[in-house]
Amino acid sequence: MAISGPHTEAAGRVGLDEREAEEILDSYSLAVTTVAEKVSPTVVNIRTFGREGRRGFGAEGAGSGVIIAPDGYALTNSHVVQGAVRLEATLADGTTLPARLIGDDRTTDLAVVNIGSAGLPAAELGDSDRLRVGQLVIAIGNPFGFQTTVTAGVVSALGRSLRGQSGRLIEDVIQTDAALNPGNSGGPLVDSRGRTVGINAAVIQGAQGICFAIPINTARWVAGLLIRDGHIRRAYLGIAGEVLRLRSSTVRDSGGVAPTGVAVVQIVAGSPAERAGIQPRDVIVALDDAPVRTVDDMHRFLTRAAIGSPVRVQILRGSQRIELPATLSAAPD
Repeated sequence: MAISGPHTEAAGRVGLDEREAEEILDSYSLAVTTVAEKVSPTVVNIRTFGREGRRGFGAEGAGSGVIIAPDGYALTNSHVVQGAVRLEATLADGTTLPARLIGDDRTTDLAVVNIGSAGLPAAELGDSDRLRVGQLVIAIGNPFGFQTTVTAGVVSALGRSLRGQSGRLIEDVIQTDAALNPGNSGGPLVDSRGRTVGINAAVIQGAQGICFAIPINTARWVAGLLIRDGHIRRAYLGIAGEVLRLRSSTVRDSGGVAPTGVAVVQIVAGSPAERAGIQPRDVIVALDDAPVRTVDDMHRFLTRAAIGSPVRVQILRGSQRIELPATLSAAPD
């Protein structure tokens, strides 16, 4: 294969001849094909079945998953399996097996299923904290039911936030331009060594090349808790609130708080907020020393906080700035 035109000129500018430029292109192809051969056996197609309707008990949805343990545990997206009465998983060799939902977490859009078999090929999990913008990544899944489809791209950005089905933000999301389509959800995003670094989750409809994956470090933590407990318990304070813009004089007189805070609209009976003495119309401006500007700020703090841990809730009550001690409890199911 001869390389001509701009490619030849580019090769000359960096001191490469045509043969060397061809070898670089072949190295890229080799990386993708090697990864596809290594990872594809660990990717499954997940079909979901709902309640019997007028047309019978048929498949209602499909997505992808990746086996993470030889005894049949697989990661997928919560939105793939949510509400399903029955699950089936089809392996790369075409074998279809029953699958059982172990647990799902809407907050991170992750779920764990168990496939009724042992000795299955399992994916190698990487370290998403070591990803770099521009790094080659490969997505494998089952878009539109086409088994083990492979696409490649780069990490477009790191540290994105994506709002999950629960309304909370999913933090540190990976943005990639690897082409994803319906059915890719739940499949693995892998690096050039075949290590799974993310779980493909979302596509921006109408956008070109803007796709997102949940980092594998988040997925590893979630999967461990779901396999152990079947669910994830998070700390909660027990309020309903809304963002309130504060008067400039209030910001100035209260010691330089942020221009916005979270106004308490409702208190849950028996909650940590009620026990701490928080009242409707109080404005929460900080938890410990972390500023609270929006409801998302509260969610971030509570996601990282341990159940049973003490927290200093800083509020504005009228013109007074007050600090109230609270002990966080587990959010109700």
